[in-house]
Amino acid sequence: MSEMAVQSEGTDAKSLPAYAVFAALLSAAGLPIYIHAPKYFVDEYGVSLVALGTVLFALRLLDVVQDPLFGRWSARLGQYREIAVKIACIVISLGMLGLFAVPPMLPPLMWFGLMLALVFSAFSFLTINFYAQGVQKASHLGKSGHLRLARWRETGALVGVCVAAIAPVVLIYFMDAPFVGFAVGFVVLAIASAILMRGEWSANLTTKPSGFGVVLGDPIARRLLLIAFVNAAPVAVSSTLFLFYVESRLMAVGMEGPLLLLFFLSAAVSAPIWGRVAEKVGAKVVLMVAMALAIVTFGFACILGAGDWVAFAFVCIGSGAALGADLTILPALFAKRMGQISPNATEGFGLWSFVSKLTLAFAAVLLLPTLQRVGFDSGSLTNSPDALFILTLLYAAVPCGLKMLALALLATTNLMED
Repeated sequence: MSEMAVQSEGTDAKSLPAYAVFAALLSAAGLPIYIHAPKYFVDEYGVSLVALGTVLFALRLLDVVQDPLFGRWSARLGQYREIAVKIACIVISLGMLGLFAVPPMLPPLMWFGLMLALVFSAFSFLTINFYAQGVQKASHLGKSGHLRLARWRETGALVGVCVAAIAPVVLIYFMDAPFVGFAVGFVVLAIASAILMRGEWSANLTTKPSGFGVVLGDPIARRLLLIAFVNAAPVAVSSTLFLFYVESRLMAVGMEGPLLLLFFLSAAVSAPIWGRVAEKVGAKVVLMVAMALAIVTFGFACILGAGDWVAFAFVCIGSGAALGADLTILPALFAKRMGQISPNATEGFGLWSFVSKLTLAFAAVLLLPTLQRVGFDSGSLTNSPDALFILTLLYAAVPCGLKMLALALLATTNLMED
């Protein structure tokens, strides 16, 4: 490598912390919404689980249409990409404030749907552009550039999830309206992210749209999309039901915050370790080990009951570590493939975003109404054994089975790693 190339690589590496901060913003608007928002609207406004599940499913169907379109639209933004990103940061901030900091100006269910539509749409647009930009960024970081960027990006994302997941639980000790503090903190993070990423949004990133056919016509890219769909489902299921499981199955009221923190801290700490190991022994092998770890930990969660929160802490550690690998390695593999087959990564990541979030749609429309149909009552200490059995089945056994399927798919996939 020439001295000039080394200097260029060093200059590009200096902006990697900005990618970590922006990833933290996106992650704070991702899983925490599924962790906090449904329970918040159930407890504060008495909205039924069936109604919330229906709205979440409808919004994810919107994503089914808009995510690929966002990918195609982003491919044509050119010099306006950075302006569009800043507008999306404003939209997602307004949606978060409306969701948690502003009393509903419409019937609570309608307000819930409207604010989440703003959050989800802006989140989709930002995610597609952010990961597509990462493909170009990684090309300037030398060998293993995609895994190197992924370590920064996904570690930042996991730290963001950690903070967002426990913030309302912690803030309740310092203020009467903890979710208002959570929303305001999110806005501050959005402003900081936009400033730090200033100048990073390449105007020439996607001037030659390649179309979805190039991505879907590639067997490896197509297989990675399928694995992403199946592999994201356990996260969608467990994140949607985590608070209900801890509160009602484990009867560990008050431990939700510490256990969430343990889960996401385990993911954040493990993410850079998985990335480094993957560089040495291969991404596919490491990802398979992480999937096997998730299967074991979810299987253990199936047998836990009231008072077993200490044992569940080990489940949080194991499943969190597995999540760290999922979020670091799988997107890096897809990004690497996009760099090989498609000059237009935004369209590829439009499809990636679509398949990842489709699992959340099915989780919302299937899980919450199922719990209500079997008589599960959030916050009640007198749920029937049948309701608690179904809760455990959905939280632990279903993700375990889905992880087995994802592992089988990955094991039979030839990624042609260098």
